[in-house]
Amino acid sequence: MGVIGEKFKKNEVYVPDVLIAARAMNSGTELLKPLLVTSGAKAKGKVVLGTVKGDLHDIGKNLVRMMMEGKGLEVIDLGVDVPTEKFIETAIADNADIIACSALLTTTMMEMKNVVDKVNQSPLAGKVKIMIGGAPVTDNFRASIGADVYAPDAASAAEVALEICRG
Repeated sequence: MGVIGEKFKKNEVYVPDVLIAARAMNSGTELLKPLLVTSGAKAKGKVVLGTVKGDLHDIGKNLVRMMMEGKGLEVIDLGVDVPTEKFIETAIADNADIIACSALLTTTMMEMKNVVDKVNQSPLAGKVKIMIGGAPVTDNFRASIGADVYAPDAASAAEVALEICRG
């Protein structure tokens, strides 16, 4: 997935190619999971991922999940139309390192600010990083809402998440 991610960032392969590679990786992972559990292999970090409330788009989110899992991160995928409280409750319950929010609609981008604000008012303040992404999202938007990290594509999101989890 690392090779595919690099090629995807360079526009050498496209979404269908990434999806095919991710399906192959997921099939292999399902076979290996029981062996990894018995060997004591641990995830390199934990990410709570979802598309924010009001947005039902998930192709980009699914690509991010697959890339992150390919880097050895445990991803808790909350799906689409995820309320802020669900991000926070899950991150607390699962001791997550990162909350990753996705949005495709410009009308739902401000829900990301709601996540940032509520996390900063919760026991997670200063303990979890907030990553945002999606087609209309930019680094300037990230700065304006106070999120920690913006990633322009799935491969970059996985790389940055791994760096955050490594410390």
